[in-house]
Amino acid sequence: MAGTLNKVMLIGHTGDEVKMHYFEGGNCIGRFPLATNEEYINKATNEKVSNTEWHNIVVRNKAAEICEKYLKKGDKVYIEGRIKTRKWQDDKGMDRYSTEIQCLEFTFLTPKEASGSSDMGQASPSAQAKPSPKPSQAPQPMEEEEDDLPF
Repeated sequence: MAGTLNKVMLIGHTGDEVKMHYFEGGNCIGRFPLATNEEYINKATNEKVSNTEWHNIVVRNKAAEICEKYLKKGDKVYIEGRIKTRKWQDDKGMDRYSTEIQCLEFTFLTPKEASGSSDMGQASPSAQAKPSPKPSQAPQPMEEEEDDLPF
């Protein structure tokens, strides 16, 4: 294979609020932890096992500001990005490494205002589906009923 691929897709819950860092020139970075869970049955003990993996998410500029505004601790979110390992030095001068997910795209999955619009979206097709059979089924009885009604 000629090329390589560094792509990550995660669906998880935020572990904290988005922490913003602003730089000269107006750029900014938002950081937040994301928890993904894995559940399975241990065949030896027949017990349910749950493992949580924590991911450090990094979002830049306008996307960071949107995440800061709308993401709260515990919200469910879809993150798409790439893995990046960063080298830095601690207070003692020791080299440290951090593995982060550089977020390129995201979708909020926790229902908020969008849940109302998605419910309305679901109601619209069903509302459209109901009137279309009624006129095709019985336009004549509708006319007869209208004649019999006093108003």
